[in-house]
Amino acid sequence: MADTFNYRIDHHGSLVRPAALLAARERAARDGDTGPLREAERAAVTEAVAFQRKLRSTVVTDGDVPREDFRGAVLDGVSGFRRTGEVTGGLARWVAECLPEADGPLLADWADLLGELTLIAPKVTLPSPAYLAATCFDPSLAGSGGPASARELGEALAEIVQAEIRLLVARGVRLVQLTNPLLLAHTATEPGDAGALSFEDALAVEALALPPEERPEGVRIGVSPGFAAPASVDRARAERMYAGVPADRWVLPFDQGTAAELDLLRALPEDRDACLGAVDATVPETEEIVAVMVRVDAAAGIKDLEDMALCPSRGFEDVAGRPLLSAVDQNRKLVQVETLARYCWGNEF
Repeated sequence: MADTFNYRIDHHGSLVRPAALLAARERAARDGDTGPLREAERAAVTEAVAFQRKLRSTVVTDGDVPREDFRGAVLDGVSGFRRTGEVTGGLARWVAECLPEADGPLLADWADLLGELTLIAPKVTLPSPAYLAATCFDPSLAGSGGPASARELGEALAEIVQAEIRLLVARGVRLVQLTNPLLLAHTATEPGDAGALSFEDALAVEALALPPEERPEGVRIGVSPGFAAPASVDRARAERMYAGVPADRWVLPFDQGTAAELDLLRALPEDRDACLGAVDATVPETEEIVAVMVRVDAAAGIKDLEDMALCPSRGFEDVAGRPLLSAVDQNRKLVQVETLARYCWGNEF
């Protein structure tokens, strides 16, 4: 079993950016001077860490504040991608014009800053290589130097991500999360469009990103396979997902109380931990504690409560300048996660 008790109070990584940072980013885009922007980013990370320490979170992230969107953890640090100017699903579209190469560490420097600011376990969130391959592969470029297939692109990205995970762990990061918002679509009884990768290829690529050696003590790698459960879950496909990607922790949607959410938990192997996205990060109203605890109790009837953790259902600002909630409402949601965790496990973490 993973040492989930070390990381009971979790969140996906992205936090609402402060107005000063957004203004600094606009000035940098206008004037071309990135020096003040770097200072604003460092100040914003420091502020985010201070907030998480005050909250008594069991993990601390940089809030994704130095990045334009959650994919930037990889796209900002590799060559071979081009921004097209199009927007797809609310995200700027990028395409791979050749196989990517890392220009250096991706997030290790920001992880170092987290280590300087707090003794709480640093967490880093990366877009999964399968997600990037599924959304950035362009078959029209295959004959002009682009990757021959989405699988080939995914494998190249997985090699980069695996190397970064090793570096992050060496720098003191204790919890790494790979985020693939498309993966749960493959587990539906009627699978929807999940991009350019087949289910089998997506699982193979995700598995390649995880270092095969035994994790150092206290280090865990998690996967967030999507922010909402499908309408109905094919149990066999869900079991294939978990079996195909040897992650320690699965960050699962659990904020709606649906049968599909419970089915995803039922399919989870006994030796994997679940972090339940039990608090809805898309609406400002806080949930009734009793209602959430009813859902948690249902989860505890399926899986040992000692092998679970709690978090919001998704990040609060996966795209800079487009928060799902105000900073005040975000903070209330995070406080609620802490409150719920103490209902479940007392003060043992």
